[in-house]
Amino acid sequence: MTSELTFEAQRPLKNNRSFVTLMVAQAISNLGDWLHLLAILTLVGIRWNATPWEITFVMLSAALPMLVTGPFAGALADRMNRKWLMIAADGARIVIVGALIFADQIWHVYILLVLKSLFDVIFSPAKNGKIKEIVPHEQLAQAVSISSVIEQLSKIIGPALGGLLVAAFGITWCFVLDSASFLISGIILLWIPGNRVIQTAIHNVTEVEEETAGNVHNRPKDSFWKETLEGIRMLASLPHVGTSLILLASAILFLQFADSQTVVLFRQLPGISSDLLGWCVAASGVGTLIAAMSVRKWKHAGHVMKMGLGTSLTGLVIGAAGMIVVAWPSAGLSAHLLLITLFALAGIGIGFAVVPFQILLQEQTPEAMTGRVFGTVGSVMTASNIMGPVAGGFMVTSFGVVPAFVCSGILLTLLGLIYLMKRNGKKVDLNDSIAAKTMTAGD
Repeated sequence: MTSELTFEAQRPLKNNRSFVTLMVAQAISNLGDWLHLLAILTLVGIRWNATPWEITFVMLSAALPMLVTGPFAGALADRMNRKWLMIAADGARIVIVGALIFADQIWHVYILLVLKSLFDVIFSPAKNGKIKEIVPHEQLAQAVSISSVIEQLSKIIGPALGGLLVAAFGITWCFVLDSASFLISGIILLWIPGNRVIQTAIHNVTEVEEETAGNVHNRPKDSFWKETLEGIRMLASLPHVGTSLILLASAILFLQFADSQTVVLFRQLPGISSDLLGWCVAASGVGTLIAAMSVRKWKHAGHVMKMGLGTSLTGLVIGAAGMIVVAWPSAGLSAHLLLITLFALAGIGIGFAVVPFQILLQEQTPEAMTGRVFGTVGSVMTASNIMGPVAGGFMVTSFGVVPAFVCSGILLTLLGLIYLMKRNGKKVDLNDSIAAKTMTAGD
């Protein structure tokens, strides 16, 4: 048995059939997510000419279930078969997204987004836990990077394909294709193993993971509520993760001041193209893709340093985007190209802020606790995604969209400097600390 597991750890990820199958299913599902999101923003923000607060409520409808149910969905993912949880979530979303075709009032959109988000909450921690089940610890950083690259590629392909569908066939076909994507994803997931492939305790893992994994597998099942609280306690105990999560959640909060009102910003330029939103989202995806592919290669910088530089870059770009709308006289080709470029740079910054944290979290979380930890992280991040649009809607309504973008940029830049000061205050780099623990476990 040990020799088989050693072989799993040595073979390339591209030869890990279970991982490749999971990533194919994720790619199809992510692609559909961006198709329907762009269609909704186009429908509500441009065709229905929604107010800033109505756009905010659209964002809240998608985010609120994650805040309320994230830790519980994580505990569910640790108790039940993760493969069948993902398939069940895909099945429910086929129906929900298909119902968006018939939505003709904005409150219909609110309700359907809440329902869809409930099953997004179930799918996400189950997927992250499944990665831990089928990928050796030594390859987790690579697996997380690949998963992030897939997410960013979907941001590039999805809006472009969505724009073509809207132009050629109408918004309805975006919803049809999105619903079909969940059907295809669910079918593909049938080919991944239902049981754990990698036995975490046999591999070289951090001291925290070894101790916790042993305790979790050897003791009787606790109540559902106790298991949920254990995920929260585990997250707080992981080295460096708790403070990094607080900083990242703050960055997402400040980013959402502006990001949730991008459609309102674009409307300030006379003659703006309705396709610009899709191109900017695609450009942001290209930027984050570049960052996801570069994070692991930039080995001389620690996780926190990368997060600080990425947050500062995002802040500078967001502030600049707001100022361009003030300075530019009209929405000509040059304005379009400049905004697309700025969104690409913002995507690079976001990638360097988020991907290192995801790697750190996967490396330090025991497999048996993955669902609960990732569910709790999802709730914390969702709280930022909820408070950010609310604050952004208030700022845009009270002071205008340009001050909201400038304020967001300043706060993000300052937060990035806090990241860097936190990193410089540490005597041991995060990557070095993790490497040292892994070597110790191996000895």
